[in-house]
Amino acid sequence: MLCARGNAGIAQLYDPDRLKYPLLRKGKRGEGKWQRLSWHQALDYAAEQLKTIAEKYTRCGVLFSPGSDMQSTFVHWFAEVFGSYNVTTHESACLLSRNRAYLDTFGEVPFSDVLHTKYIIMAGANRFEALITPDSIDLMTAKKNGCKLVVLDPRYTKTAGLADEWYQVRPGTDLAFFLALMHVIIAEKLYDADYAAEKLFGLEQLGEHVKQYSPEWAEVECQIPAQDIRRIARELAAAAPTAIVYPGRRTSDYVNSTQIRRSMAILNGLLGNWDRPGGLLAARQVGLSKPELPEAPWYEDNPEDRLDMGRAHMMFEEEGSFKHMRDAIIEAKPYPIKGWFVYKHNPLQSEANRHRTLTMMGKLDFVLTVDIAMSDTAWMSDLVLPAPSYLERQDPASGLQGSSACACVVTRDPVVPALFESKPVFWILKELANRLELGEYFDFTIEDYRKQQLKNLPDGERALREDGVYYNPSKLYGVYEGRVYKTKSKRIELYNERYAEMGVDPMPVYRSPREVPADRFRLVVGRNAYFTHCTTQNNSLLHEFMPENTLWINPKSASALGIQDGDLVEVISAAGRGELKAEFKSGIREDTVYMASGFGVLSKGLTNIYGKGACIAEVLEDYSDELSGNMAMHETFVQVTRKVA
Repeated sequence: MLCARGNAGIAQLYDPDRLKYPLLRKGKRGEGKWQRLSWHQALDYAAEQLKTIAEKYTRCGVLFSPGSDMQSTFVHWFAEVFGSYNVTTHESACLLSRNRAYLDTFGEVPFSDVLHTKYIIMAGANRFEALITPDSIDLMTAKKNGCKLVVLDPRYTKTAGLADEWYQVRPGTDLAFFLALMHVIIAEKLYDADYAAEKLFGLEQLGEHVKQYSPEWAEVECQIPAQDIRRIARELAAAAPTAIVYPGRRTSDYVNSTQIRRSMAILNGLLGNWDRPGGLLAARQVGLSKPELPEAPWYEDNPEDRLDMGRAHMMFEEEGSFKHMRDAIIEAKPYPIKGWFVYKHNPLQSEANRHRTLTMMGKLDFVLTVDIAMSDTAWMSDLVLPAPSYLERQDPASGLQGSSACACVVTRDPVVPALFESKPVFWILKELANRLELGEYFDFTIEDYRKQQLKNLPDGERALREDGVYYNPSKLYGVYEGRVYKTKSKRIELYNERYAEMGVDPMPVYRSPREVPADRFRLVVGRNAYFTHCTTQNNSLLHEFMPENTLWINPKSASALGIQDGDLVEVISAAGRGELKAEFKSGIREDTVYMASGFGVLSKGLTNIYGKGACIAEVLEDYSDELSGNMAMHETFVQVTRKVA
């Protein structure tokens, strides 16, 4: 069950590059001059800075950016009691367009029953490298049990290599493919008519809409043969409802990513796979209770709304949009933000257009980062506080949702005492709350919090203590029997009336992506099995697998530019540039290049990777999805030239 990253956790624990004690910046940002502080000094200083900003700019003058972590909930709670609703997480660079699309189709974000499906289409998802348990494991088991896997990807990934069929789709045209599948299924009446009459809303409108999107039309757009599109549509429908168009996870691709994901959700609706074996599953009850916390205070001088509100049609308020928040901070409109609290998040490596993030940081009076290592964001901060690794930490309970294999409660207790002077973010927030006269809102321990979470699970504490996990024997299929869908029509919405009322296309309308200029390439992003986004590249064990990133380029394209395999090349976009070695890959499209994230670091505190490879965040331009505000990372065109010594 453990992937390379889990097996290499010991190297993070004993990493000589770990942050060991609080550090205060003494030179210019990025100069690397630090003064060691005691925890008392560091917390007093942080509280003073937060208080000063709150008094001068209101409490919304501080932005909070928690990463994905079992203690991140406490950062959200601290932001609420401190009085700032300016919170944005890494998810706005990741999966919000998918969430938006499925919420607006099914009323909730589903989980895929990969283990029991018989037919699965993966568009861009790379589950045999971008590992997500249990889906990655379940997919292998499903294939052994005869499941057919069809992959659309401009790169020949490991998932493509193990697929039954792989199509080197033209980037940005997935929507054409899915609209054409719907065209065939509706025209040939390959859907379950009884299911459609009971569960679907807008089938008639959808049928009229997709008449224009024939497989022959789609072939021109996505470069997948029309005969294959027709055959796949018929096979998919024949396998339904044990068939899935895989929702994916990272969906930060194009300016119309929500509508692309809507097309996938709508097609799943046509397959009748919702809440059924081998299809898409509803969230299951794991039994955790929400702890009772005091009501957060109200600050009358605060502005009316988030700083980034209104910059995207249908943004999630609890997540916001990092791209739009960054723009608003730089513009200081509609009001200024002057402080930034960052936890387990590294926007200088994970968010497109690093130059813009640096410009934003230049507008701030105080940046505080809590992390395990000296990330690029920590390197450019004013105060850096050392956090323990997951092997040293006590965490609250957390409910995990997955496929049929996983709906459970987990928690975490330290394997070893916290090393050096590292402190969990919960302790840091509790100390800051006391200094800011907000201590009553953090008047509990992790043990207290857990007890409240588990109060309705009488066997929960024992199971977690003895087994490490608690499985709630909740219903797996048919969760929605006797329930209405959480949509306006109370059914699965193929046609979205709310969209129409807002002036948004109620069904996905195809727009051909921008053509790649003859002297440019489309830069695409993706994950591998070695690294968690941009956080584990400096891990000494994982570093052995990939000591630096390379630029994947098709040999034919490289030859035309006089580039040899292994040559140092320069990658240039309107946002920035980077230097790295070319790596010939015959399985990547001739108009497309790729590089792994997490390299080309600014931080000299990451000794294994400093000076190695190029930073993809430096090169990516900061487009965004029109509806969700999700960062759109496949819209960048780059020039590639051989670097002459």
